[in-house]
Amino acid sequence: MKRYLLSLFVLLSILVNSQSLQLEQIMKGDGFIGNQPDNTHWSIDGSTVYFDWNPKNEIGGSTYYWNEKSSKVQLLEEDQKEFSEINAQSQREYDVVYYSKRGNLYAYVRKTKEIKKLYTSSDKIYGIERSTNQDVLFYQQNRNLFQLNVKDFAIKQLTNFKNGNESTKSTKIDNYLGKQQEELFQFVRDNKAKEDWCDKKNENSKSDLPKTIYYGSESLEQIQASPDGKFVTFRLSTYPSETQTKVEHFVTADGYTNNEVARTKVSIDNLSKHKMGVFNIEKDTVYYVSFSKLSGIKEYPAYYQEYQELKEKEKEEKAIVMLRLIYNKDGSRSVFEIRSQDNKDRWIVQLNLNTGEITELEHQHDEAWIGGPGIPNYSFWGGNLGFLNDNETIYFQSETTGYSHLYTINLKTKKKTQLTTGNWEVRNATLSQDGKSFYLTTNTNHPGNREFHKLDIASKKMTAILNADGAHEVVLSPDEKKLAVRYSYKNKPWELYIADNKPNTTLKKITHSTTPEFEAYNWRNPDVITFKATDGANVNARLYKPKEETKNKAAIIFVHGAGYLQNAHNYWSSYHREFMFHNLLSDLGYTVLDIDYRGSDGYGRDVRTGIYRQMGGLDLSDQLDGKKYLVENLGIDANRVGIYGGSYGGFITLMALLTKPNEFKAGAALRSVTDWAHYNQGYTANILNFPETDSIAYKQSSPIYFAENLQDRLLMLHGMVDDNVQFQDVVRLSQRFIELGKKNWDIAIFPVEEHGFVKTYSWVDEYRRILNLFNENLLEKE
Repeated sequence: MKRYLLSLFVLLSILVNSQSLQLEQIMKGDGFIGNQPDNTHWSIDGSTVYFDWNPKNEIGGSTYYWNEKSSKVQLLEEDQKEFSEINAQSQREYDVVYYSKRGNLYAYVRKTKEIKKLYTSSDKIYGIERSTNQDVLFYQQNRNLFQLNVKDFAIKQLTNFKNGNESTKSTKIDNYLGKQQEELFQFVRDNKAKEDWCDKKNENSKSDLPKTIYYGSESLEQIQASPDGKFVTFRLSTYPSETQTKVEHFVTADGYTNNEVARTKVSIDNLSKHKMGVFNIEKDTVYYVSFSKLSGIKEYPAYYQEYQELKEKEKEEKAIVMLRLIYNKDGSRSVFEIRSQDNKDRWIVQLNLNTGEITELEHQHDEAWIGGPGIPNYSFWGGNLGFLNDNETIYFQSETTGYSHLYTINLKTKKKTQLTTGNWEVRNATLSQDGKSFYLTTNTNHPGNREFHKLDIASKKMTAILNADGAHEVVLSPDEKKLAVRYSYKNKPWELYIADNKPNTTLKKITHSTTPEFEAYNWRNPDVITFKATDGANVNARLYKPKEETKNKAAIIFVHGAGYLQNAHNYWSSYHREFMFHNLLSDLGYTVLDIDYRGSDGYGRDVRTGIYRQMGGLDLSDQLDGKKYLVENLGIDANRVGIYGGSYGGFITLMALLTKPNEFKAGAALRSVTDWAHYNQGYTANILNFPETDSIAYKQSSPIYFAENLQDRLLMLHGMVDDNVQFQDVVRLSQRFIELGKKNWDIAIFPVEEHGFVKTYSWVDEYRRILNLFNENLLEKE
């Protein structure tokens, strides 16, 4: 009893300290910390840096700017905003930049710094692309492609896409009754003869419009002109009818409930069909590209061998999806990526526009799933693929070595060259204007860093420009002489800096975002440690330690969310409320460990795919090994360790309590997945395949199948209007607990909150419950 009273006295003495943290403060998030700058970009002439900022914590942020003349940050006036919105990254070499805004066509003249409105229409224009002829550009309007010569303002329609089928234009009746009418009545025969004469005349007369391309009921996508204006490529897609889930809103303005349509659930029935067409403008012909000769296009994944009905399945072509074409500068060569929809195959191919034939340049296969920085996902566009300035060499990123690195392939010689190498990742790559170098964001020195380097392509030599611990989000000025840098450290939120583009440059800070209240507390600089997992892998984690005089020998393990995320890094966390909460917990005597478990970002392919077919496997054992580290190295009582987390972190908390009972005294599961068959397609199918083909993976990965094992204290917390991990997840698990007669659990619901909470009062209520859970179950009572 004496020891318990002493612990309580220490806890109370900390709370009344003038610099003690309060939930009501830290759960305000940026309202307490200070709103940090974001969306940084340079003016088109490179003289000014623009960014979004809200230093006064108003309802909405504003655009601010900095330049050498003003030497200090200023609010951008409304009449100057149009200059800040021009994006000329893809038109760096042109004297006049063309862009669309609110569906209208504008031009910016670099020499006079003048903006001209060229074309206004109620039919919005979009998708502006430059031609190899600097006076010609392409744009889209009403789902068709047009060519505009800005010298004489001649407009030419390049495509004539129409939905429906060619047969739908005919009104002729070809059934029994129609034939009977024609036999009986001269009136019908006369009209038919007139129609036939008109049709023949129309066929013989040349139309000014290009050939009509009917695309039926399919979706017309990715319309794109070749830079020389001779070809148009497009994609036709068929999407299945999906059963949408619905989210019910109970707190509404009119007092009636309202349901909102949300995402579908993962299913093999959600696979789409795609075909790629090429329209030859000069020949007025269309043909479709065949992909049947791609390597591995008919190979089934290895897990099929575990299911008798799949073992013997007849081979067929995989469902694939094609990404947009990438052209070289003179438009003579084009390449694009193809992804299998099970995400286990990636192809890079060259397209011959004259014949529609493809040449396979690169095929990558992963029995788990293709991914990693700089590599596009079939459902999440992005990634690096482009041409060097020689017009015949492409560059791309690949995880061939286990880490995402930069490669080139010469289209003439087919020689493949690896430009970067090592047990680190290229996070981003930008080709310099002269085409001789790449600017790279990497984690070369530490997995938790984001450094900035210049890579000479010929020598493969890397030169450090920004190399300190932390994260550098860099935007190059148009002339590549200056850098706008958003930088943060573990206990220092994001601020904006300016620097010269030179080796080991010096950052000049131009914003100050943090509030006096935030600065009044001495925030911990948590150690980023490495411990050995049971299977020998190195696992990184953030460690928050209490002062020795307040240490209570209890520990809490925090599990970050997923979707490919890292949190044991050297920069400011997107989990800033949790960072502050962990400081509060450490003040109370708790030791806190925040683990980058298997499946986390920043550590290469093997860590990324370590959860394939079993979520709650290595990712959970990493939490147990983290607990072991705390017990063996920091004197933590093995019987007084708690665990908590949100989303994937909530899922791991459930798996910890339901598959490893008595390992954790208490757990708080926030907005947690309880059954992966009820989650979405894009994320889940990569890791667990499809529930119809790999039921083993879904059953061994879903907490709901282990509900009978609950013994330890569990608190579940969930927003009722969560359209990501939906409220149904926690309702279904609650019903299982009720049917099983489980007593050691509670649930807290938040009627107006989605997946990411918004209201401060909800955050405060949620984390007060979590804090009480740990205080009641982890503090020693004698």
